[in-house]
Amino acid sequence: MKTCFSTLGCPEWSFSDIVSVSSDLGYNGIEIRGVLGELYAPAIEPFSPSQIAATKQKLQSLSLSIPCLTSSCNLNDEDILEKVTAYVDTASAVGAPYIRLLGDKAPGPSDGVSFKIIMSNLIDISNYAKDKGVMPLIETNGFFAKTKVLAALLHELDTDRIGVLYDIHHPYRFFGEHPAYTLKNIGPYIKHVHVKDSVMSGKKVYYKMVGEGDVPVADAVHALIDFGYEGYFSLEWVKRWDLSLEEPGIAFAQYKEFMDAL
Repeated sequence: MKTCFSTLGCPEWSFSDIVSVSSDLGYNGIEIRGVLGELYAPAIEPFSPSQIAATKQKLQSLSLSIPCLTSSCNLNDEDILEKVTAYVDTASAVGAPYIRLLGDKAPGPSDGVSFKIIMSNLIDISNYAKDKGVMPLIETNGFFAKTKVLAALLHELDTDRIGVLYDIHHPYRFFGEHPAYTLKNIGPYIKHVHVKDSVMSGKKVYYKMVGEGDVPVADAVHALIDFGYEGYFSLEWVKRWDLSLEEPGIAFAQYKEFMDAL
């Protein structure tokens, strides 16, 4: 089982700190969603042309990979191609096989997305990325956390150059999907997995350390492994958006222990 954490969880850490902690805790990789004050991965200094070779060498020396660059690019936006192609180029340079794209801004139920715009963007992006060793992934987020809808989109696109980032939390929390049902809908498309846990109080979501909420994380992990999934299980600890959450060192260590015990 390959584990990593998203840098969303450690907004005050330098890239050097991130790499050191990943190695010390026995992780296999690092998912990039910002470093310090820079959220736009192509502008992160260790990924600059002058530093990329040293960055890759350092990661390789510690047996660490970068499985995914996680963008905030919204596929409903007709003007994202310049930013997305920059993500593809950076991912290719650093050796990351995937970039994350959103089909919706909100994590929970919403409407108003344009299938026409989303499909057009995905086709253009996948065509650009196909010779660069990078695959765009659409996340189970917002409108597309309802995975039967996401499956319909993917079937319509009918290509093996577009995959899914399965956020375990959103389909379960917002649509009551059990992991077995989700996998029935989108299992073959899943290339990367986000793990997080929570409880509900009224209509508000409260994120918890993994195993301390009521999201069926263990069931999802076992179902994915039984399905044949061999990618990364990435902790998405949303510390950057909620500073009241436990400190990253605590959350990252606890998650690694949780996953090792499964």
